[in-house]
Amino acid sequence: MNTHFGCLSLLLASTLVVTTELYAQAPKVDFPAASPTCTLKQHVGLTDIEIVYSRPSMKHRTIYGGLVPFNAVWRTGANASTKISFSTPVKLNGNDIPAGKYALYTIPGEDEWTIIISRDTAGSIFNYSPTNDLVRFKVAPVQLKDTSIETFTIEFNHIQDESANINLAWEKTVVPIKLELDVVSKVLPQIQAAMASPEKKEPGFYYQSAMFYFNHDLDLKKALDWLDAGLASKPRIAYELLNLKARILAKQGDKEGDCCRKGIDRTGDQGGGPFQLVRANEPGSHLQLALMAPAVSARTKTSTFG
Repeated sequence: MNTHFGCLSLLLASTLVVTTELYAQAPKVDFPAASPTCTLKQHVGLTDIEIVYSRPSMKHRTIYGGLVPFNAVWRTGANASTKISFSTPVKLNGNDIPAGKYALYTIPGEDEWTIIISRDTAGSIFNYSPTNDLVRFKVAPVQLKDTSIETFTIEFNHIQDESANINLAWEKTVVPIKLELDVVSKVLPQIQAAMASPEKKEPGFYYQSAMFYFNHDLDLKKALDWLDAGLASKPRIAYELLNLKARILAKQGDKEGDCCRKGIDRTGDQGGGPFQLVRANEPGSHLQLALMAPAVSARTKTSTFG
């Protein structure tokens, strides 16, 4: 019996040694991911947006209607469901989205896609439930004619102060999602408080504030007053200030050269200084703001406004 027990112990010990050697001979290999993960960060207006998704490639496959079936919920990428987060409330195609993190699912269709913003960020495509949907909305896809996109891509485009497009692009299909943000209600009180402060304002601040009012169709008379204040010290950015001033005057309908000239004369430049607002002689021509530098006659800068 002792002999049998000894043989059994020897067999187990040998098996353990062989198993240990086999595992030791299998080093870890870091293989490339078939659909690498991408983290996309974009600041739009005053909002930070982050999208985390995986990027599969076509690899000679038919994507929509093939690899990705029509009329079925898709994770909008590969591997884990796509995640999207917003630091402030936003609108997606007119739908209110509170600040926070969400899962982005889609239902591709030949003529129409359904975009799904889900509250469930811990789930996956395999346990997706419509009960966790925050919103669903429809989007018309755009078909590319002369090119195709090999790797699934989410991108931001047409970025403005208060809006941008979030594009889902793959194969020959681009699905645009309209992003809208509220910037005016946040920036306006800050400008008003800064202007009311007794502290000295730099010409650049007057310019930025007037530009914000111009871009968002706010009080243009106030914007002109700020430009006048910025021009009072004849700063280095005088040309930019005058440029914006002419644009505001044109926006108000004051397109006559004499009227614009009077507006610029209020800054104290009575024609002897380096800046003039001139008008092309051709009938129907646009106003032109010319930077005249008598001391350096070779340098003349002209900008046209409509």
